[in-house]
Amino acid sequence: MLSTVAAFDRIGEENAFAVLARATELARQGRNIVNLGIGQPDFPTPPHIVEAAIKALRDGNHGYTPATGILPLREAVAADLHRRLGVEVSPDLVMIVPGGKVTMFMAILMFGEPGADILYPDPGFPIYRSMIEFTGARPIPVPMREENGFAFSAEETLSLITPQTRLLILNSPANPTGGVTPKAEIDALVEGLARFPDVAIMSDEIYGQMIYDGLEHRSLLSYPAIRDRLILLDGWSKTYAMTGWRMGYSVWPKVLYDKARKLVVNSFSCTNAPAQWAGIAALEGSQDAAHDMVAEFDRRRAVTVAGLNAIPGVSAIVPKGAFYAFPNITETGWRAKPLASALLEQAGVATIGGPDFGVYGEGYLRLSYANSTANIEIALDRIATFLRDNRPA
Repeated sequence: MLSTVAAFDRIGEENAFAVLARATELARQGRNIVNLGIGQPDFPTPPHIVEAAIKALRDGNHGYTPATGILPLREAVAADLHRRLGVEVSPDLVMIVPGGKVTMFMAILMFGEPGADILYPDPGFPIYRSMIEFTGARPIPVPMREENGFAFSAEETLSLITPQTRLLILNSPANPTGGVTPKAEIDALVEGLARFPDVAIMSDEIYGQMIYDGLEHRSLLSYPAIRDRLILLDGWSKTYAMTGWRMGYSVWPKVLYDKARKLVVNSFSCTNAPAQWAGIAALEGSQDAAHDMVAEFDRRRAVTVAGLNAIPGVSAIVPKGAFYAFPNITETGWRAKPLASALLEQAGVATIGGPDFGVYGEGYLRLSYANSTANIEIALDRIATFLRDNRPA
């Protein structure tokens, strides 16, 4: 029997893909499945972005690129960050990578080792904890509490920092909850982090342009006091409906940038060349399709939250960002993962159980409203019917 390095016994995965595979198999068998599980826009990539990639291929832009990404794209990212957030970013600190997970992977590898602590949001994106455990570091969950709108508490977060803390991971707007942390809380956190100058920060802002109710995204890039230890994670997947293109970017402190470049060289060499030219078109071209998509998500958000709150035993606060609802199902008597499984197998609705996002996820489901209003209404009706007719074992 082949033996493997022990670290691989610690590595987890993202259960949303397992649910997607099962939902796909049930659909192949002829079942009618409404998928509210996978977190990807149900819109096509805007045509001008697709055409830019096709043109790049026809123009011969299909070879290796610099490991850090082509300069015109890094310049476009810097210009976009200045336009949207009013921050100055050097293109020489921008790294183009194939998707958001790569930045997580690199940042956690840099700081994770036995004896180190890494703080991460819980409920939160499951790859945070998976990668922390893979490195041998100790994962320290930062609770994202429903009573706080699933935003982090600066006071509670700071209280968890110890001399062993190497990295703090933040995510707002958040997956899986849709929570958005208010500016005042971010201000308080940054002020408190002055007491911990050796703690690096990775801010996952992949949903930064999906925010509602007149709120404005507050990027950690807006705080000069932490720029020398801040890693920004962002990309094209959600904003421009480009999940399968595998296009992400990060902004690194100067002291870490070359370390990140070496990880690129040692792993994937460079990001897909024509996709990088498509990334320029996305940032510099019309933003109408992206804005229209968010407006449609906003309408679906209202339908989803109202429908969930009409189901006996279910309650859902209004998510302020991303395209997820995170309803509380405690009063139904069901535990989250058995309910998610039963809804898929018996009711034909794919959702994700809250514990797949962390120890504080029990009692919740994640529903993605990146599906049509008609399908969302069908799914809500099926959930209501199932809960009416079935009691937990």
